[in-house]
Amino acid sequence: MKEHMSIWEKSYQMFSEVLPSNCQKILDLGCGTGLELDKIWQKYPDTEVTGVDLCQSMLDELLKKHSDKRLTTVCQDYFKYDLGCERWDAVISFESLHHFLPERKKELYRKVYNALKHGGIFLVGDYIACCDEEEELLRSVYLKRRKQFAIPDNRFVHFDIPLTLEHEKELLQNAGFSIEKVFDNPDGATIMAAGKGRT
Repeated sequence: MKEHMSIWEKSYQMFSEVLPSNCQKILDLGCGTGLELDKIWQKYPDTEVTGVDLCQSMLDELLKKHSDKRLTTVCQDYFKYDLGCERWDAVISFESLHHFLPERKKELYRKVYNALKHGGIFLVGDYIACCDEEEELLRSVYLKRRKQFAIPDNRFVHFDIPLTLEHEKELLQNAGFSIEKVFDNPDGATIMAAGKGRT
């Protein structure tokens, strides 16, 4: 998995560059072993981070790697995690949200919006579908497979169902965010900076 994720080296660097310097408290949704956090801590070593992920072994590796940092890890489904209210300067997520249908993301984005302090930022790095046809095709295959194998709705399936950029931005805006910047980069990930009361 680590080798698979290392292809986004430029994206991780961009994450740390886009992040405002005044972010003291960060929540990382789907943090894994914290490859994006490596870059953030290089730039802002005193930042306090809470990382939420389903995989305890990845969280253990993250804790081992950054034992000297202000780091809290939570082994939980981030859809069920209590994000709090006006608690974070930034919420970040890298290559994790494209596994979920827009209906679920809509609910999560509202929670993220409420959890951010006024002036906070939601930084998302993710796959984006090239067009409506790709988005619809992947969604239909995903739903068909869930039905075919009788996978319960509450069970996570590692399958890519990215949205188009237009639909992703729409979800964020409907949750209350203003889209500040969208970055395409050579790694193939799209990075979106969405603000809460920053305009």
